[in-house]
Amino acid sequence: MDVLETVPTRRRTAADAVVELRQYTLKPGSRDTLIDLFEREFVETQEAEGMSVLGQFRDLDDPERFVWLRGFPDMTTRARSLTAFYDGPVWAAHRDAARATMVDTDDVLLLRPAGPGMGLRRPGTRPPVGAAALPPTLVTATICHLDASAEDGFLAFHQRLVDPALRAAGAPALATLVTEPAANGYPRLPVREGARVLVRLAAFLDRAAYDRHLAALARSPAWRLASAEMDAALSRPVETLRLAPTARSAIR
Repeated sequence: MDVLETVPTRRRTAADAVVELRQYTLKPGSRDTLIDLFEREFVETQEAEGMSVLGQFRDLDDPERFVWLRGFPDMTTRARSLTAFYDGPVWAAHRDAARATMVDTDDVLLLRPAGPGMGLRRPGTRPPVGAAALPPTLVTATICHLDASAEDGFLAFHQRLVDPALRAAGAPALATLVTEPAANGYPRLPVREGARVLVRLAAFLDRAAYDRHLAALARSPAWRLASAEMDAALSRPVETLRLAPTARSAIR
């Protein structure tokens, strides 16, 4: 079952050409406060300026981390849309409340699809404002930090060995993304400068499905071979975020 099929209208639109993976460190005990504010005030109002709020998540391994994905059709639109929103009345009205929850918001990866058909499809209509039911889905963002750019051989290796082993173990990719090389056109919001990454997003129907995936990987000779070669090619260990979608996350 396609996890995105749980989005009410089951409608798809084209994948965004630019995606931000944003990780916020928050003050202790403030994550739910920010999520409530974000889902009430910052979803439709950002999309009205031409961007996509693709998903909001609680990091299952860090109670002070809020993770979200935002998409844009291109870098020019990104700069224009961010200017319109952060200079606009909604952010002006609520920025102090949002900032009061935050310690750091600069951990941002600026990404693009790794190739044709590898982008993150925009889900259909999300639950309405006020929705409270949490989906059981678990989403993973696996971040590979590269010594060289993904185009210098790692992407081909990943698609030849790593991705098939993960799919065989029950984790088809929602998207495979690599670093967007263009300069950050909106310096008011910093991104990780100099980052070279490949990010694979996957989704599981629940935590039990994720546990079955891990067990399948542990039994897989193909995965043992692929993961050993992958570790040797990376500049640091693979980083895996285990994420629980919020009540209004479109990816759910």
